Amino acid sequence: MKKIVLFASGSGSNVENIAKYFKNDGSVEIKGVFCNNPNAYVIERCTTLGIPCRVFGRNEFRDNQVILEELQQINPDLIVLAGFLWLIPSAYIRQFSDKIINIHPALLPKFGGKGMYGDRVHQAVVENKEKESGITIHYVNENYDEGLVIRQVRCEVLPTDTAADVATKVHELEYQHFPETIAHILKAD
Repeated sequence: MKKIVLFASGSGSNVENIAKYFKNDGSVEIKGVFCNNPNAYVIERCTTLGIPCRVFGRNEFRDNQVILEELQQINPDLIVLAGFLWLIPSAYIRQFSDKIINIHPALLPKFGGKGMYGDRVHQAVVENKEKESGITIHYVNENYDEGLVIRQVRCEVLPTDTAADVATKVHELEYQHFPETIAHILKAD
């Protein structure tokens, strides 16, 4: 049985989508969701989905590494950042080398880095008059959005598209391709 752990900071729509994708897959188990935002809607989604959710603060994550120790006990095959906004400390990267992946709502290296998430990314795509956007699924390293790219999927951006229009197109790509990519990584492992 392959074990995955998800990290999220916000609404958790990708968490829910991934959970539903693997719900009837007896070879994959979601061991839990780790959330750094006590007000995030993902917590409610986890309750509805019956997935354990661990809410934590910066000190537990960075300074005393309580979360790292909890992850070591779970020993996941894959850690999936699904809308998680904090930089992953190097101790986690070393401990789980090539086992932490992220999804970014743009075609990296464009529109990546600290502070580039969610609607900020889509607004930047529109303001820069890009002809396409999409998603990038990548391994996580010590820098925001700079890890090795696993997969990119593109969508057209029309001159009349708003940031909300781009967001809708990108979300559709996330929901379709992120769970498939996770499954592919787990099978290749």
